[in-house]
Amino acid sequence: MLVGLANPLQQALVSIFSESPLETLEQNVDRALETITLQLHCDGVFVLTGSQSLDRLRTRNLYLKPQFAKGQQTRVWPLARMPFFRSLVRTPRLLNLPDVNTLPADAQAERALLRDWDVKSLLVLPPVVFGETRIALGAVNCSECCEWSEEFISEFNHAAVMIGSAMELTRIALSMLASEHKYCEVFNQLPLACALLDKYNQLTMLNKVALQTLPIQHGYDLFDMVREEEHAMLTDTLHVVREGVLGQAWCELPLKSIHQLAWLKLSFSQICGDKDTLVMIAEDVSEKYRLADELSFHANYDALTGLPNRLHFEALLENLLHAHDDMPICVAFLDLDQFQVINNISGHQAGDKLLCQVALRLKQLVRKGDIVARLGGDEFGILMHYCNVDSAKQIAKRICTQLANHEFIWEGRSHNVSVSMGIAKLDKKAADIYTVMSQADAACRLAKDQGRNGWHLYSASDPKMNRLYTEMMASVDIVGALALNQFELYFQSIVPLNREESGLHLEILLRMVQANGTIVSPAIFLPAAERYNLASKVDLWVIDNLLKWGGCHLDIWQQLDLVSVNLSATSLGDHEFMNWLEMRLMAEPELVDKLCIEITETAAVSQLDQATKLLDILRPLNCKLALDDFGAGFSSFAYLKRLNVDIVKVDGQFVVNICEDSADQAIVKSICQLGQDMGFDVVAEFVESQDIGRKLQALGVDYAQGYAINKPMRLAELQSGLSQPWLEKRETFAAYPQL
Repeated sequence: MLVGLANPLQQALVSIFSESPLETLEQNVDRALETITLQLHCDGVFVLTGSQSLDRLRTRNLYLKPQFAKGQQTRVWPLARMPFFRSLVRTPRLLNLPDVNTLPADAQAERALLRDWDVKSLLVLPPVVFGETRIALGAVNCSECCEWSEEFISEFNHAAVMIGSAMELTRIALSMLASEHKYCEVFNQLPLACALLDKYNQLTMLNKVALQTLPIQHGYDLFDMVREEEHAMLTDTLHVVREGVLGQAWCELPLKSIHQLAWLKLSFSQICGDKDTLVMIAEDVSEKYRLADELSFHANYDALTGLPNRLHFEALLENLLHAHDDMPICVAFLDLDQFQVINNISGHQAGDKLLCQVALRLKQLVRKGDIVARLGGDEFGILMHYCNVDSAKQIAKRICTQLANHEFIWEGRSHNVSVSMGIAKLDKKAADIYTVMSQADAACRLAKDQGRNGWHLYSASDPKMNRLYTEMMASVDIVGALALNQFELYFQSIVPLNREESGLHLEILLRMVQANGTIVSPAIFLPAAERYNLASKVDLWVIDNLLKWGGCHLDIWQQLDLVSVNLSATSLGDHEFMNWLEMRLMAEPELVDKLCIEITETAAVSQLDQATKLLDILRPLNCKLALDDFGAGFSSFAYLKRLNVDIVKVDGQFVVNICEDSADQAIVKSICQLGQDMGFDVVAEFVESQDIGRKLQALGVDYAQGYAINKPMRLAELQSGLSQPWLEKRETFAAYPQL
């Protein structure tokens, strides 16, 4: 073997392996084996690979000089599969056979194979390991037997190291390439639009979804996707990721497009070890913003007419109230006259059509910049900017005149259209917008009360206006009192005149207690409750809290003879309330037999069917029914037969002067006779003196109620349900506490 060829051999191998990229290095192993064979003057070199224990060997590469190859398939040289050779190379040691004939007798197969290949000498180096690559490099001499010198073995080891390194580098490169292909495929198959973003904010790699759904391509500048006013937000989002403040950040931006403006959620995250290159995921969130816009529209605009709704109208008015300028502003409220008649005659489709026509006409009749809103039902509001009272009057005249000439035709039937309109000036010093809204509403209702098809300007000095405005404000107080539980139950005694009873008969009354402790008269808030459809809510509160009190004071409740509660005409016609009443009474079997429901004669006559249904609810529960204000407007007693009431309360106008007025005496006496014949008790209200009481007693009245007996008291102060006689002794009258 020649000495001194180490550097030339290594240089030659370096030259061979440096000619190709890493993933193709292994393709040059055969050239390397040929070079080793020529440089080290042997007849052939081979590479064995296998598992770490080399128990599964195979010939990876083999080179023989042409004169010794004999046309054999060098890739399938079977030596590695023979048992003796496998056991021999399984141990990590040098296999040095200068003469293959020295193989033992049990290696006959190996010896025959080597002879067939004309192999005289064999050398196999101990395996070398690089990462997951494990090889054994071997050399053969076919021309003659030879001793393998130390110099040869040393250079051969150097060559083995280089070949093993090249094969491991190839494995790593191929593995990385396979991983890259795999991740590229995964990246490409992701159902979201993905791309890589370089440090210049250009898209360097886009998957299929990105190319199909986004108006971008490779090399596209990300900032060209969005509007200029969104650039600052996008810059901030990219900055926090590139600087490592957050591992991932996202922003939602409108996409700049020729056809439409879509919204994208752009998420950015770093690639490990490369803060300049970011992974971007683009998610279409256009539907989210479309729904948000739709919800915003429905929240602020009326779906039928497209006009701003009450919520939006109030928000605009709120902004104007707090604006720092002296701009004059007027607010108008409008009600369609007899709108319910059109609904009843031609149906709700006709009513909806009319509302749309009126909305359009109002927009045409106001000035540019004024805002028309639908506040609910057939109510509209107008916000008039830079408008003094005189201008508002002119606008009101024009609207009333033009709409009075508007003819509405539905299915061949013609309907006249008119409006009642109220105007109020916005006072910038007002505490809230509800002051001006209540003033405009009160003016509108006064216009309606004065004959409809007209307008009215709010004036605090007008007594009618002031009454309506007071009711309006009281309705707001009612809503607050219901929410904050600011009502309180009172009672007034109803005493027997011609019989003895051990228990009290009470009529439950209601008071509103304001936050400052002021008691609001029911004469103010109850008419407002009736006018603004709050009466059923008030009745619900009264009955519910009365039954709760009775449940908590059961001993007092059982001592009582009867507890009367007033029910409004509005509640009588409220189907939902009546269902609640039935269920609430059925839940209190220990209390309801002491209960008496009072309705006015007017409510009973005007809603006879509903009153009959109420009686059907009360009778199975042993509750009683009383007719209040009897005689205030009756013209026939026929309804008494149908209702079969338990108690009739004579209206106070027949009681206050009964000692002097013979007509009142005759009327009351006839009612008492009617009560005896039909089986109901008679209660006289407004008993202001004992003389009136004695006169009623003489006429046959069963019970009396009034300030001569006692004034209303807080129910919470009632300590006993037992009664005391009233007319027997003067001192007994003093036993009732006065408020």
